[in-house]
Amino acid sequence: MAGTVLLTGFEPFGGESSNPSWTVAQALHGSRLSQGAQVQALQLPCVFSQAWPVLQAAIAAQAPQLVLALGLAGTRSELCVERVALNWVDARIPDNAGAQPLDQAIVADAPLAWRTRLPVKAMVQAMREAGAPASVSYTAGTFVCNQLLFWITHTLEAAQLAGQPLPWQGGFVHVPPLAPAPGGVALDQQVAAVRAALEVAWDGAPDLAQAGGTLD
Repeated sequence: MAGTVLLTGFEPFGGESSNPSWTVAQALHGSRLSQGAQVQALQLPCVFSQAWPVLQAAIAAQAPQLVLALGLAGTRSELCVERVALNWVDARIPDNAGAQPLDQAIVADAPLAWRTRLPVKAMVQAMREAGAPASVSYTAGTFVCNQLLFWITHTLEAAQLAGQPLPWQGGFVHVPPLAPAPGGVALDQQVAAVRAALEVAWDGAPDLAQAGGTLD
């Protein structure tokens, strides 16, 4: 089945020289899933005012059927498929444009949180079967990653509530540092895991009925 997967990663932030989320996305650029969908990678600015508009423009231009955003969680040691996006920003550090919003709603009249419709537990199982540590996460933080996931889910929920067909599905995965950093996971493991997650998300099968998840 032909189609397009838009896979995003962020530019470096916080004084770092690279960002594993972009390294992983770039490694999958141009590849095809087993059903024929082509992966297109896109680097996003780590800027509150720019990340979602840049992704919006790419969605409009490329018309993907699946959007998966990647971001770095420097304190985590496994790949985390995010289930929930908070309608809240509370930046612990400035973004790359120097903005540091504190205690603000992302969309004033929207619910406190939205959940992704992707099969997160099935994606995690596929990642583990691909040889990488992975888990379901119930918090994407309160920085640019969470803001991006909220806009993805808010946009899809708004379309659903309006009775419109969903032109694409979307979600977010936090990746750990790359080995040999402490708690890091090797690049080839991360790439294989993200590819496995994309295969499951593209297939659209129901999620697994099993316990699991973390608030870390």
